[in-house]
Amino acid sequence: MLIRARRGRRLSLTAAAKVNLALEVLGKRADGYHELATVMQTVDLSDRLMLEDADELALTSSSPDVPNDGRNLALRAAALLRETAKVDRGVRIRLDKRIPVAAGLGGGSADAAATLLGLNRLWGLRWTRGRLAELAMTLGMDVPFFLEGGVALGTGRGEKLSAIGGGPLALVLVNPGTTLSTAAVYGRVTPAMYSTGKHARGMVEALRARKPARVAASLYNGLEAAAAEATPEVARMRAALVAAGALGAVMSGSGPTVFGVARSFEQARQIRARMVRRSWSCWAVRSISGPAVRMRAA
Repeated sequence: MLIRARRGRRLSLTAAAKVNLALEVLGKRADGYHELATVMQTVDLSDRLMLEDADELALTSSSPDVPNDGRNLALRAAALLRETAKVDRGVRIRLDKRIPVAAGLGGGSADAAATLLGLNRLWGLRWTRGRLAELAMTLGMDVPFFLEGGVALGTGRGEKLSAIGGGPLALVLVNPGTTLSTAAVYGRVTPAMYSTGKHARGMVEALRARKPARVAASLYNGLEAAAAEATPEVARMRAALVAAGALGAVMSGSGPTVFGVARSFEQARQIRARMVRRSWSCWAVRSISGPAVRMRAA
């Protein structure tokens, strides 16, 4: 049975980025993917999306680096939901891209999650988060995390999520203006880079202690060595953040963005001011404890 969506409606959404406070590669799975243990935290650097009821599926973006065809994860999310839910309408997506592309911050996955949540409302589907999460996993392993947000431990390929507690964090994000292919980074991973999950467990305990210095001391990314082979800027950005006053720094996701932990948001702003003298893009951000996606009628 086709579901007939109401016409002429629009929704405005924000989709937050994430950082990986800890990311471990535990080994290679039989399906060819890697087994992970990662602690993900949403931050207040966000893309903005406008979803408008339409006859077709279409996407436009403020960034020339964002594809507007089947390679775009938000557009793929819309097509998959329309097909699965048997909806007879489309959507026109306008994406104001603020999260850098292919940067290890999950921007594409956040946009896909926002599209699923927004269309669930726009099309009047009333699907549960659990049902949306099943669809989200087929789009990418980070997408289910962005349906909720906050801070969570991800295991399996990163899709098995457990919410964890923690206090507010102030961070400085640094991006060199280049991109890294996730597949290429994982392709450089060797068994010598595997670990046991102890770093993710240590980060969970550090977050529960609610002390930025302990969080900074527990930062870890098992992909950093593989990424640094392709992008030497990773090591330079990390060193520069520490020299500028960060308590600790590490690469996020598969890179190349690096972030540092500050004692306070005011100190994060000071560190950012020191970093922008270089050619990198920098943001002082706060952690988000609530939803990664926020929406309102437009």
